[in-house]
Amino acid sequence: MLVSKYSASGNDFVIFQTDKKTDRQDLAKIICDRHEGVGADGMIVVLPSDKCDFEWQFYNSDGSAASMCGNGSRACAHYAFTNGIASKKMRFLTGAGIIKAEVDGDVAEVELTKSKKLSEPFEKYGLIWHFYDTGVPHLISIVDNLDIFNLEIAKKMRYNYNANVNFATIKNHDELFVRTYERGVEDETLACGTGMAAAFFTAFNIGLIKAAATVIPKSKEQLFLSANGEKILFKGKVKLTFTANFNQG
Repeated sequence: MLVSKYSASGNDFVIFQTDKKTDRQDLAKIICDRHEGVGADGMIVVLPSDKCDFEWQFYNSDGSAASMCGNGSRACAHYAFTNGIASKKMRFLTGAGIIKAEVDGDVAEVELTKSKKLSEPFEKYGLIWHFYDTGVPHLISIVDNLDIFNLEIAKKMRYNYNANVNFATIKNHDELFVRTYERGVEDETLACGTGMAAAFFTAFNIGLIKAAATVIPKSKEQLFLSANGEKILFKGKVKLTFTANFNQG
């Protein structure tokens, strides 16, 4: 099976195309294993679609399916264009809805689905939390210093609310720094696209950041997010690491 390994702001994915739609949770666990598989945060399956240029299935490294992944959507758009599945401007179907994307060289920009507010802000563990769905659910705490990121608190919040957990800090009203504990990976990752989008949308809605900003995750790569009504545009570089045949054993 021919697979491509991609990296997008530190998130890595294994992507392949097929005509058959089926449950691939077990394959995702095998292929994402960093010791005996290819190794990745997630697996993306590209499928034919009657409604769009293509459809995807997205799986986390633990085999769980997810409706959306921001960095994965950028990597997938680049894969689709590179492999002649779609033109530079495309639409593809995810569990969260239709995603619009555009590829320009090694840069991919996506328009994420409409963000949804899941609750009013609340206090827990001495922090104020905001709760949004930017394709998948995210808890966000705006803090003065990202050094207070606490893995144990993040784990507890993840399981209490079945959500990804983000700590974010703001600089000069146009720079946002984010650290994320990802559901399905069950650890902090180098970046999370929908997490950065949720943190940006939170900060924008409470007047702490401009409508267009640079967002920097743990990987230190620069991403660019902007508000378009209730939708978010998410732009940054992606990297094709390699393409190879994967032996399923």
